[in-house]
Amino acid sequence: MNESFSVVNDNSQGLKLKFKIGISLFLLGIVELLNVHFQFINLHSELIGYFVSFGLMILGSILFTYKSTAQLRLISVFSKRMTLYHFSAYIFAIIGLAIFFLAWFKLLPNEKSTLFLWSSLSALTLSIGFYTYGNYAKELAGIKNNYTYFNSLSSNGVLGWAVGVLLTFFYIQLYWNAKSLEGFIHLFDPLSFLLKGKAADQWFLYGTLYTFVILFLGIKFMIKYRHNRYQLIRTIVVILSQLVFAYFLPHILEALNWNSAVNAKGDYLGYYNTNPINTWPLNKDFFADYSLDAMVQPAYQPIGMSYLVWGILMFLVVTPVATYYLGKRWYCSWFCGCGGLAETAGDSFRQLSSKSTKSWKIERWVIHSVMVFVLIFTIAILWTYFSGKEYAIGFFTVNKVGFFIIASIVLILCGTVTYLGFKKHKSTWLGVATVVFAFILVFLILAFALGNSNAFIIKSTSLKKAYAFFIGSTFSGVIGVGFYPILGTRVWCRFGCPMAGYMGLFQRFKSKFRITTNGGQCISCGNCSTYCEQGIDVRAYAQRQENIVRASCVGCGVCSAVCPRGVLKLENGPEEGRIK
Repeated sequence: MNESFSVVNDNSQGLKLKFKIGISLFLLGIVELLNVHFQFINLHSELIGYFVSFGLMILGSILFTYKSTAQLRLISVFSKRMTLYHFSAYIFAIIGLAIFFLAWFKLLPNEKSTLFLWSSLSALTLSIGFYTYGNYAKELAGIKNNYTYFNSLSSNGVLGWAVGVLLTFFYIQLYWNAKSLEGFIHLFDPLSFLLKGKAADQWFLYGTLYTFVILFLGIKFMIKYRHNRYQLIRTIVVILSQLVFAYFLPHILEALNWNSAVNAKGDYLGYYNTNPINTWPLNKDFFADYSLDAMVQPAYQPIGMSYLVWGILMFLVVTPVATYYLGKRWYCSWFCGCGGLAETAGDSFRQLSSKSTKSWKIERWVIHSVMVFVLIFTIAILWTYFSGKEYAIGFFTVNKVGFFIIASIVLILCGTVTYLGFKKHKSTWLGVATVVFAFILVFLILAFALGNSNAFIIKSTSLKKAYAFFIGSTFSGVIGVGFYPILGTRVWCRFGCPMAGYMGLFQRFKSKFRITTNGGQCISCGNCSTYCEQGIDVRAYAQRQENIVRASCVGCGVCSAVCPRGVLKLENGPEEGRIK
């Protein structure tokens, strides 16, 4: 792409001193995180190490995104146009959050947790309602992103940084020091007993807050974009997907003892993820030993086996076919919980994503590296698993030899497809993918021939723990959500999600989906590029009258929604002429 058409080209992000310092601090934070995980040098406790590492990353991100003294203002422009509805929203928000913090620090009586729980959730619901009404009720339907860059929260200002620090602090507690959240967790016991007959744990707390935010901020999003039919339907599907598939269904199945159950003797029967939308490769534990054992557990049938079959079909059949016809938007912007949170809670921060070509290059290297990592560790844990036991699936049994044959066939087919794609499209990424599949196949053959239980020399459990720590927790959780107000909403989806990367390959090279442009109508306002959460410089394509065919595009449609001239349109059509 010719960068002279770019809204934010590389020259506008020249590496000034503060940028260099910011990058250095961020990298230093990563080094400290590596030290915490691998304990190269034991300087302090593990928890302090987490705070130090993420503190350095946050400080580095702030310096890298800091551009003007205007960002230092604490009072946003909304304080000058605050109505009674806004004032009421802030009061209820303070009440709801105050109850949360009091519970967090164990300052609430446990016997009244039901009262405090529903009081806090009701107060936060009223807060969102009043704020939404105050912002949009008396306005005409249409684009409503006024004052975005005059708001300290949504323009990399002090309020945004403060929220980012608070979210990061919460995620550190959630992943690595859940005991400190004990009071906060107990606040949600009444709801947990109601849904699944058990006391709450940290994941029930997180899942409930996650669902609450998607539900009510999703309604806010719908009111904001009420002029756009696509956004209304899409957001309804996102909300229902989170409520039904990710929240209520898993808890109902657990309450019915179809999952995470104990038998009459008191033996734990095992756990597998019962969210039918969350499958491999996004669900890294789908092929874990405990998950495979649980899905064939007799007490869990026929539900357990259904999830195993569905998960395999989802990856091999449903995802490629749906992506071919609809693009990756069917998942990333309609069903995925990560995408749902980004579209609803993250709507105020979508403009913060970097549009530079440097970011685009980093994005491609990082997300494809994560995809290779998840493929290697999955094959490693499956090889170790089948090296020690046979796996009975109904009338069919898989052993070490059977898995070797199946895995080899799949790797050869994938390598052949990527090689043919490389010859057709001359894509470096498809060429690299071909080499990766060949590399993995060679290691698998060596492990089979030598009788090793570890396919890649390193223990499979070590690979799994490293992926869970750095990708599953640090990247997707702490940075992916905690850094919303600093780096934008789709950091995880754009740079790290293996499911998004997998679908992105189909969307880029074998799909009917594209965003068509009518460049003759473009007035170069830049709204489309500004509000693209995936960091795509949409305006550059529109000005050159090129279809937007990018692997990273999640088809959220906001670029089209904010365009005042109707230049952009999400379409499915013939593959011929799709890429100009």
